[in-house]
Amino acid sequence: MFEFAWPYAFLLLPLPWLIARFRPLPAKQPLRLRMPSYASRAHGTETLQKAPRLLSWPEAVLWLLLVIAAANPTWLDEPVVVPNEGRDIMLAVDLSGSMIEEDMAYQGRYVDRLSVVKAVLSDFIEKREGDRLGLILFGDTAFLQTPLTRDLNTVSKMLTEAQIGLVGKATAIGDAIGLAVKRFEQKEQSNRILILLTDGQNTAGNLQPDEALVLARDAGIKVYTVGVGSDGRGGFSLFGMGGVGSGSSIDEASLKRIAEQTGGLYFRAKDVQGLQQIYTELDKLEPISDDNQTFRPKLALFYYPLLVAMGWLVLVLLWRQGQQLWLRSKAV
Repeated sequence: MFEFAWPYAFLLLPLPWLIARFRPLPAKQPLRLRMPSYASRAHGTETLQKAPRLLSWPEAVLWLLLVIAAANPTWLDEPVVVPNEGRDIMLAVDLSGSMIEEDMAYQGRYVDRLSVVKAVLSDFIEKREGDRLGLILFGDTAFLQTPLTRDLNTVSKMLTEAQIGLVGKATAIGDAIGLAVKRFEQKEQSNRILILLTDGQNTAGNLQPDEALVLARDAGIKVYTVGVGSDGRGGFSLFGMGGVGSGSSIDEASLKRIAEQTGGLYFRAKDVQGLQQIYTELDKLEPISDDNQTFRPKLALFYYPLLVAMGWLVLVLLWRQGQQLWLRSKAV
């Protein structure tokens, strides 16, 4: 089907004539003869100066083509129905000060915990085609960095730009879970999956982990908890000099309890392989069917009248230039 995306552009058609019609006339001046042109010499007459009030027909054609292009002619194909199937997954990433410890082996060297989390999660996000992902960052408190969306590139970019200490040095696990519960309440049909990655225990926030656990369980949210960090041996550590990290301060009992009582699983990620285990488990979950999306492929055609207008303008200019040259040669 053919249509104009912006049909109101055709209201501009009479604009040049309206401007010419209502343009104020210049102040009265003594009548003066116009200098004879080549055309008047050829006919042996002289004309008085008079401003044209209407467009010539070549100019009218040019204006019509420009208005048609501005109306954005569009070709619509047949409607296409795309079923939506996927999972709603909220990622909660710890940005507390201890995430800077360099005790995680990655690509032959020890790097800080957050760098490993970013590397593994970036690959995880890339493979979530069809799922909706959101991102929560937490430290002294928790805040929503990215709401649930299928724009995976944005989620990955927001995670990459996250920095340690961005929201403080402490760890508000309860607040992170509570914020996820609040966001999932806005989705009636959802798998409601929360992946919480932390290397410590709850030391801040307004909501305790046990209180947040009750909220998540009542809301039907499956919480997959991931304890990040080695058992102590590693590279340079800001909190433990000399090549030995500060050791694990993960509250594994609390993280296991949260996972078990919400129907999720607890993972201990001492290295990259430990983090990647969550891939297989999440792929086992049944995706839910969301409302189907219907769209009609559109093909913009505005450039056709625009190209014709440009070609028409060139032809008119060449024709007028040739006419002037012919009149000059005839006058001579």
